[in-house]
Formats: sequence, C-alpha cells, structure tokens
Amino acid sequence: MEPRSEGADRRPVLAVVDYGAGNLTSVLKGLSAAGANPFVTVDPAQVAEADGVVVPGVGHFAATRNINDEMRVALCAATTARPVLGVCLGLQFLFEGSEEAPDVPGLDLLPGHCFLLPKTQKVPHVGWNTVEVSVESRILRGVPDGSSFYFTHSYAAPVTDVCVGWTTYTVPFASVIEVGNIYGAQFHPEKSGEVGLTVLRNFVALARS
Repeated sequence: MEPRSEGADRRPVLAVVDYGAGNLTSVLKGLSAAGANPFVTVDPAQVAEADGVVVPGVGHFAATRNINDEMRVALCAATTARPVLGVCLGLQFLFEGSEEAPDVPGLDLLPGHCFLLPKTQKVPHVGWNTVEVSVESRILRGVPDGSSFYFTHSYAAPVTDVCVGWTTYTVPFASVIEVGNIYGAQFHPEKSGEVGLTVLRNFVALARS
C-alpha cells in the first residue's frame, strides 16, 4: 500500500479489490492517470485503510463468490466513511443480486436485482453507447448529457432512485449510480477516453476530500 501524500493536490490511495474477475491493468492505469495512487489488494484490512475503494470486474456474476465474508464486511463498512466505486460487474455486485447467478448474493447495498438484457438486440452489449444524465451528480460532474462510453456486458442494473445516469440498449438500464458514498459505472471509464477519465478524476477528488 502506497504511503499517503499531503496537501490539496495529494494523490489519494485507492484499494482496487482483486477477486479474479477484474481488468486490473487498465483500471490501475486509468486511476493513476486520474491522479490516484491505486494498489491491488485481497486484504480487508487494507480496504479499511485506503482513501477510497474500487471494485472492478468483467464476466459472470458467479465470480463474486471469490469475495469472502471478511471482504464483504470491509466493503460495506467502507461505504460509511469513504467513497466506493463499482465498475461493470462491480456495479452489479452492489445490488442484491443478479439473474445470472441467483444463488450468489450481492452486497445488498442497493435494492434490486440485475437482469439479462433482452435479446432483441445482440447480447452481450459491446461498444460505445450514450449516457443520459438524470440528475446533478458528483461522479458525473463535467460530463455532458449524452456522452458516449464503452460498454461490454450482458446483464444490467434496474433504473431506480439511485440511478443518476441511464442508457438504452433495447431497454433502459442504470449506467451510473450514486447514493451517499456509493458510486457505480456499468461502462468502463478506463476505456472511454477523456470523458471516462473525467469520471475517474471525479472519484479521485471524492477520495482526496
């Protein structure tokens, strides 16, 4: 774990949780470019000490089985005091669960279950799509309404009160969520160019403060 720097422009220390399903190299590179000191961990104690936490992930929801009870407790506790960002599968993990693996519980930090996108269009949903900004948001500060981000997923979160940005692929789904210290992006900000970097910079600023 990197030591904390001092000052208003310090680089906050971000714990990136590794459970065998994350595109860790690009996530670390994106967070570093956004002004953070990210590090990969499987240690709940390090999650508790970090300025912020990122839960990345791609693939099947069942991969979250690898997040043990101690880490689940640490992630839930972290949201009371510091920002936590779920990316792609990490966003889905913040909810109660997913149709993709009904026997695997999510963190239950947010109400609702993730669902399979209708196959009236090609699934998985891969490529660039727009995000419609629902309300004023800290994680989307400086992101123009209708900006395009890079997606790759088959399951999605429902549009609920915690949705601050939504996308349509056959049906609307939550592409950005925000409530309290909990943030989530269904797209991959680290693969979405400058507008994705803006989202990461916003999260880094939240962790710095």
